[in-house]
Amino acid sequence: MGEEPEEPRVVVRDRRKIDPVTGELREQPVLEEEEAPVAGKHAGPSLGETIVDAAVEPVSDLEKQLEERTADLQRLQAEYTNYRRRVDRDREQVVNAAKAGVVGDLLPLLDDLERADQHGDLTGAFKAVADKLVASLQRAGLEPFGAEGEPFDPSVHEAVQHNTSSEVAGPTVTLVMRRGYRFGDRVLRAALVGVTDHEPGEAPAAPSSVPGSAAASASAEVAPESAPELDATQSGELPLDENSR
Repeated sequence: MGEEPEEPRVVVRDRRKIDPVTGELREQPVLEEEEAPVAGKHAGPSLGETIVDAAVEPVSDLEKQLEERTADLQRLQAEYTNYRRRVDRDREQVVNAAKAGVVGDLLPLLDDLERADQHGDLTGAFKAVADKLVASLQRAGLEPFGAEGEPFDPSVHEAVQHNTSSEVAGPTVTLVMRRGYRFGDRVLRAALVGVTDHEPGEAPAAPSSVPGSAAASASAEVAPESAPELDATQSGELPLDENSR
C-alpha cells in the first residue's frame, strides 16, 4: 500500500490582545517571520527602473479640480469687487449730476436775489429766506466765483470787455457783470467779466547830470520877461528933432 499524503498542518495563533481567561493585556510576541527582512526586498532600483511608484500620482485629478475652482473663485471675487466699485462710482456721478441740474435751474433766482441786494430791496423776512436758500445751496456744494481783482482765467471767465492799464501786472478781472458758479468739479456757468490787461507806462525823463542846468534854463526863460525896456537915451541913440523929421 502506498503512503498517504500528509495533510497540511494548520497553525492557529491567538492574536487577541486581552486574555479571555484573566482579562489582562497580553504581551504581543514579535514574529521572526516579520522581523527577518527578505533579501533584496528593500534594495534600490536597478538600472532602467523608476523610483516613482506608479500607484501614487503626483497630483490627483481632485487636487487639479480644486486648484481650478479656487482660481475661478478668486477671479470672480475680483470681478465682483471691481463691479461694485464701478457701480458705486456711477451712482455717485448720477446723484451729483441730478443735484447740479436742480441747482443750475436756481441760478437765475440767485441772480435776482443778488441784484435786489445791490439795490437795497433785499430786507426783512425776504432777506432771511434768501440767506437760508443761499446757505443751503452752498452746503450742497454750490460755490460762486468771479470777483474784482482776481486773475483772469479763460476756463471759468468769459471776457466781454477789455481795457489796458499800467496799474495791473497782468490780465485782471476789474468788472463783474454776472457771477459764475461751480458745483463740485463741474462749472455750471462761467462768469461774465471785464478784463484789464497790463499796458507799459511812459518812461520818466532822465535827470540831467550837470548841476545847476535846470536853474540856468529857468533863468534864461524868465530873463527876457524881466529885462526892463531901455530908453532911447540909454541905448546911445540921439533923439531926432521935429525939423529933421
